[in-house]
Amino acid sequence: MKLSVGLKVANSLSLTPQLQQAIRLLQLSSLELEQEIQTQLDSNPLLEKVEEQSNIESLSSLQEQEKEHDNKDLTNELNANTLPDDLPVDTDWDDIYSHQPTSLGSPEYEEREDNRQGHLGLKEHMLEQINLLHFSQVDRLIAHCIVDSLDEKGFLDAEIAEITTSVQHLLESMDYDDEVEDDEVIVVLKHIQHLDPPGVASRNLAECLLVQLESLPVQTACRREAIILLNHYELLISNELPKLVKQTGLNPDQLKCAVDLLKTLKAYPGMEFEEKDSDYQIPDIVVMKKNAHWQVQLNPDIMPKLRINSFYANMIKRADQSNDNQYLRNQMLDAKNFIKSVDERHKTLLKVATCIVEHQKMFLEIGAEGMKPLVLRDVAEEVDLHESTVSRVTTNKFMLTPRGLFELKYFFSSHVATTSGGEASSIAIRAKIKKLISEENPRKPLSDNIIATLLKEDGVDVARRTVAKYRESLHIPSSSERKVLI
Repeated sequence: MKLSVGLKVANSLSLTPQLQQAIRLLQLSSLELEQEIQTQLDSNPLLEKVEEQSNIESLSSLQEQEKEHDNKDLTNELNANTLPDDLPVDTDWDDIYSHQPTSLGSPEYEEREDNRQGHLGLKEHMLEQINLLHFSQVDRLIAHCIVDSLDEKGFLDAEIAEITTSVQHLLESMDYDDEVEDDEVIVVLKHIQHLDPPGVASRNLAECLLVQLESLPVQTACRREAIILLNHYELLISNELPKLVKQTGLNPDQLKCAVDLLKTLKAYPGMEFEEKDSDYQIPDIVVMKKNAHWQVQLNPDIMPKLRINSFYANMIKRADQSNDNQYLRNQMLDAKNFIKSVDERHKTLLKVATCIVEHQKMFLEIGAEGMKPLVLRDVAEEVDLHESTVSRVTTNKFMLTPRGLFELKYFFSSHVATTSGGEASSIAIRAKIKKLISEENPRKPLSDNIIATLLKEDGVDVARRTVAKYRESLHIPSSSERKVLI
């Protein structure tokens, strides 16, 4: 094989740093974009925000006007023939010292200490109550082990034998000769179950409800019937009401009253202590209807207004090749590219959002039932972009509509064929299924076959298993579990 050297011309695609930056900015959320802009502002002296500069200028001009006005007033007073009794001063007595006429007098606004407390968890809440009980050292150790075994719902997530073994190991490590038995753990457990909230540290739902029933006054209506009902807990869960009536000996009225009482109890006593972090999303797109037309616009609150700093830009000299001048040139080029990338991001986002709104006008008019089938390819062809670009620009972006706040990905869904030869969105089908079930007779709930038949009459051709899949995705139980006889 003979080796040789030659030239070859070929075309190839390469991602420039500017293109890589533009692609990265496309998939950033509004919060991530704000952080990226702040990073660029901190690292590039030739990049600045318009709002900050304008605010500084307006503030400085306002201060200068006030200073001139004060000096003018003071000069006029001093040049007067007769001086006034009170010359203008910088501060006033009442600005420094608060005056109260008597010891019983109260100020206009009462000063209060900020006594807000942090979130108190379930275990901390239980330990505060346990420390007030007259427990022995061994019983207190058992109580702490029980509290450590609680899950987020407030149930006991350990067996009695496991707690006994743990307590025994702790006692041995502290050189205690006491032996703990399961009965002692159960006694402490009963005490804890009747603390606040009642039913905490229960081993199952039936025990939790039973503890709450026992804590109710004896004269509570249907309390005895509800306790009888919990003895046949399995039949109640499986909704086998005829067997329940037969085995409990309760008539339908008593059974209904007992079930209503059980519904007022807390199934998971520990959930109220769960710390819930509010997840707020800032919309990138705002859609509103004006003059019978849907208008799409970018959220002005998150649109950064960037520009080149004129002070540093004027320091750049054309013929100067020094390191400082070259640094300013590079920073200016980076700032221009970043501003251009942010601007292209907003233009692309607005273009894609406008196309989505054009397809989903019926959703905005009537709700989820009017959702049309839409895929990324349809939008990409209309706005002349690649599917990957549309996917990036719709990721972690939110649209505020009169129907609520939705992620842009929400408007894309698969389709199902209709009897007329058209297509229906899976989101619209879910909405129709939910509506049919909400309007059904609780004593005769609709089965999946009946729902499929009703949808076919409405023009949507779906199989029974498809209905079952959509129903389960909506967390709706089956017809047998939804049936109510009382």
